[in-house]
Amino acid sequence: MNLDLSGKWALVCGASQGIGASAARALSQQGASVILLSRSQEKLNHTLKDLKDPAKHKALSFDLSDFKNLGAFLKDHLNPPEWPTILVNNAGGPPAGPLVEVEPEAFQQALSSHVCAAQVLIQSSLPAMKKNQYGRVINVISTSVKAPIANLGLSNTIRGAVANWSKSLANELGPFGVTVNNVLPGYTETPRLKALVKKASEKLGLSEEEVKENWKNSIPVRRFAHPDETGDVIAFLASPAAGYINGINVPVDGGRTASL
Repeated sequence: MNLDLSGKWALVCGASQGIGASAARALSQQGASVILLSRSQEKLNHTLKDLKDPAKHKALSFDLSDFKNLGAFLKDHLNPPEWPTILVNNAGGPPAGPLVEVEPEAFQQALSSHVCAAQVLIQSSLPAMKKNQYGRVINVISTSVKAPIANLGLSNTIRGAVANWSKSLANELGPFGVTVNNVLPGYTETPRLKALVKKASEKLGLSEEEVKENWKNSIPVRRFAHPDETGDVIAFLASPAAGYINGINVPVDGGRTASL
C-alpha cells in the first residue's frame, strides 16, 4: 500500500490541538511537510515539536474568520514550492445551543471560518494541485451531516453547508486528480468534547462523569475516540492509496450514527 507523502506539502487548519494536531503528526510520519495553521502560535509551536523532523515544517498563526486576508497571508508566508497539495479543513465547532436562539450574525461568523476560509484555501492551492496532478482536500466536519445532533443547531447548519460544498468540489475537481472527502468524527477526546460535556452537565443537572457514561453507552464500541484514530484516517485519505476515494463521508464514530 502506497502511503508515502514524501515531497508533498500539507496544510492543516486547527493544528494546535485535538484532531488537527493528530492529523499533522500522522501526515508528517508519512513523509509530508506540514504547514500548521491556527490562532495560537504558542500551541502551534508545541505541535511542531511533536512532528517527525520538525525543521521541515511550518507553523503559521492566523484566524480563519478573517478569510478576506487569508490568501494574501499565505502568499506572504509560503515560498512557491511550499504551496500545499493536501488541505485539511478543520475549523473549530460553533457554540452549542438551540437553533431558534442563534442570532443571524452567528451564521455569518461561522460561515466565514468554515465555508469562506475553505474556499480561499482551495482557490489558492488548486494551481499547485493541477501542476502536480495530485490533490487531496479533507474536511473534518461532523456526523450531523447524516443525522442532526440535538442542541447543536448552528453547527448542524454549517457542517451541512461544508458537506455540500465538498461534494460539489469533488465533482468539479476529480478530472484534475484532486479528491475531496469529509471525515465525520464522533465523540472524540478533545477540548471541544470537554466543553460539550460541561454544558450538558449544567443543562441536565448531571455530573460530568454521568454525562460521559451516558454518551459512551450510545456508542456500540462503548468508548470515546482518541484524536489519533481520526488523524490516521485523514492521513490515509491524503495518500496515493486513497486516489479512487472521492466525494464521500467517512464516519469515525464507533458506529454511533444510526445510518450507513
